[in-house]
Amino acid sequence: MTTTPWDAIALSLQVATACTLLGAPPAVALGWWLARREHPAKALVTALVFAPMVLPPVVTGLLLLALLGKHGPLGAMLDRLGLAVAFTPAAPVLAALVVGLPLFVMSARAAFAAVDPAYDELSASLGDRPRRTWWRVSLPLALPGLAGGAVLMFARSLGEFGATIVLAGNTDATRTIAIAIYALLDRPASGPDVRVLAWSSVAISLFALAGYEWLARWQRRRLDLPR
Repeated sequence: MTTTPWDAIALSLQVATACTLLGAPPAVALGWWLARREHPAKALVTALVFAPMVLPPVVTGLLLLALLGKHGPLGAMLDRLGLAVAFTPAAPVLAALVVGLPLFVMSARAAFAAVDPAYDELSASLGDRPRRTWWRVSLPLALPGLAGGAVLMFARSLGEFGATIVLAGNTDATRTIAIAIYALLDRPASGPDVRVLAWSSVAISLFALAGYEWLARWQRRRLDLPR
């Protein structure tokens, strides 16, 4: 293994940041739709979005590989366009995105559900269009909950292993903290590197979870919700 522990930590932070930024728009949109709209397909959409939370991560990785691998229906098309995903630096980002997105959507749905619809009705009564009401009323009130969802997704993405090892493999370009620890376990004299990786992961995760708790408390205070 030619990468150092700090390379793996840096890559994990980059992957977690990228998938959180990429996941924010669909998570916010889906969270609002699930919280505020009724539709015959709502149960199906909910099942598809939250499936990665209950599936073993390795199974999620196998499904992604079947879809995006060189011989998969979507992967073959992307490969012809020179946009291969499997076993490239894009693979850990996509794997973490799929596994972490349900947490963001769940938090976004709860954040929008906690906002009293009366605020939207008041805004509409003052002449604001629905889009303007969403931007000026719903989104700002739900913002701490949305930020908490982003933090949860970041923390989950940071520790993703099962789907990543299947879709991305174990290469210098895809070796995140979890994969680096797995690769080092069978190596003699790898104890110091494993400890650096493990404790760094613990520290970053605890910091992220503390941020989530602070944001959740802020949301409750702003909306006067019971603790």
